[in-house]
Amino acid sequence: MAEPNLPCKPNSPLLLQRFLPYRLTTLSNKISQALAAQYSERFDLSIPEWRIVAVLGEGVALSAAEIVQRTAMDKVAVSRAVKKLLEKGRLEKNQDTNDNRRFALSLSEAGKTLYEEVVPIALDYEKRLIAQLNHEEIDNMDKLFNHLDSVILK
Repeated sequence: MAEPNLPCKPNSPLLLQRFLPYRLTTLSNKISQALAAQYSERFDLSIPEWRIVAVLGEGVALSAAEIVQRTAMDKVAVSRAVKKLLEKGRLEKNQDTNDNRRFALSLSEAGKTLYEEVVPIALDYEKRLIAQLNHEEIDNMDKLFNHLDSVILK
């Protein structure tokens, strides 16, 4: 049986262009930047800000820590983006009635309007990106993402 074509073979030097974490990160960055080019200037919105708007657009108020957890973004990036979104009037910050130390963030009316305007742009971008793949590739990609997400080593 032939050896699988691994991104980097065991006991070989690191080849960054074949290193899975590097490849996933660079691909993610390229996709995010290409999408951001379509909304950033028009809506004065950074990638971290959009990710927060998108997560809160699902309708659930979250703490900054919960946003960090759901988006896998750095705490500092979330903190800066939340601050900017609050300054722009796109978020609301309310004290949790059950825990005075916790603040729940949610979209303001301006944030909801922004979300409704950017979502079609994001979905159209995804549609054009996925159009480059056949059904089997899409299915395999989804299975691989789900599998890798379930086996992440910490």
